[in-house]
Order: sequence, then C-alpha cells, then structure tokens
Amino acid sequence: MQLSADASETLALKALAWLVTNDELLPVFLGATGASEADIRARVSDPEFLGSVLDFLMMDDAWVIAFCDASETKYDLPMQARAVLVGAADTHWT
Repeated sequence: MQLSADASETLALKALAWLVTNDELLPVFLGATGASEADIRARVSDPEFLGSVLDFLMMDDAWVIAFCDASETKYDLPMQARAVLVGAADTHWT
C-alpha cells in the first residue's frame, strides 16, 4: 500500500522535527545540504525540501533506525514517503 501525499508529508515533517532536536545530527544536515535554520523554516512545506530531509536521513541506517524507533514508524516508510514527495524517478543508485 502506497502512502498518500499527506501521510508522506507528515512523516517527513516528523523526521524534520526529530532532526532539529538532534544536537549532533542537525549541524551535519545543515552542512551537508547547505541549508540554514532560516531555510528550514521557509521551506518546511516544500515537498522537495522534505524529500531532502528523508534523503539525508536514509544516508545512514542507524539514523533511520533511531528516527523510526523514536517515532514508532516502520523502517521502510521513510523511503516510501520520499518516493511520493519527490518521485521515484529521481532515485540514482550510482
């Protein structure tokens, strides 16, 4: 069953909230994406930005597990939500 756009956005917002409260990981996200805290506030409803949050989260299995455990989310849902928000065609495996 595919996630709806609303459910995908909600999941990405939960991931963003989790990330923002993670004092160790937030600076890594900001550095990796070039985003500022002002960018986060300005783009919180942008599906591409929310997709980038999920892309970042999925860079490390430990981050996925930590987020999913903290939010009581199934481990495969961040990837599904990312595909809905940004589209599976943007996924590059090389």
